[in-house]
Amino acid sequence: MATNVALAPSAIEAQALARHVRMSPQKVRLVVDLIRGHRAEEALQILRYTKKRAARDIEKVLRSAIANAERKAEDAGASLDVDELYVSRCFVNEGSRWKRLRPAPMGRAFRYQRRTAHILVAVAEHHVAASERHAAAVAEAAAEKGVRGAVKKARKALTGRTKQQPRKPKAKE
Repeated sequence: MATNVALAPSAIEAQALARHVRMSPQKVRLVVDLIRGHRAEEALQILRYTKKRAARDIEKVLRSAIANAERKAEDAGASLDVDELYVSRCFVNEGSRWKRLRPAPMGRAFRYQRRTAHILVAVAEHHVAASERHAAAVAEAAAEKGVRGAVKKARKALTGRTKQQPRKPKAKE
């Protein structure tokens, strides 16, 4: 039941990955399936009130992905509304297995495996919010361009300079 929403060209997407989490991937997938496709704020609420041990680790990864998105927007010079983020992708892969021995009767040993998981959570800005943010940025740039043009015209008027006329070549004598 994943929702595939086409991202706008300027949509901000960020992800976070937790590797070698000491939990079975099967158990973690039960919790990850609860938040897939939800808004980030709503997903945090779901994780906070889920009575599974995996919810703590997934919440940590989700918070990290949100922070990565904020940082990415800051580096790009864009303003990001965190309320418009949603969980675009989240999945759990199997990590390495730790082989262990358990004592058995008559001096023998039984092998068992401790499973680990890799948790990936990606958040993206909703395409409607991204297009609104992009339109606002374009409008701001256009408004500032007009201001720059007005300042340039005022400077020219004050200094009395006009566009330089192209020089005429001197006639040969």
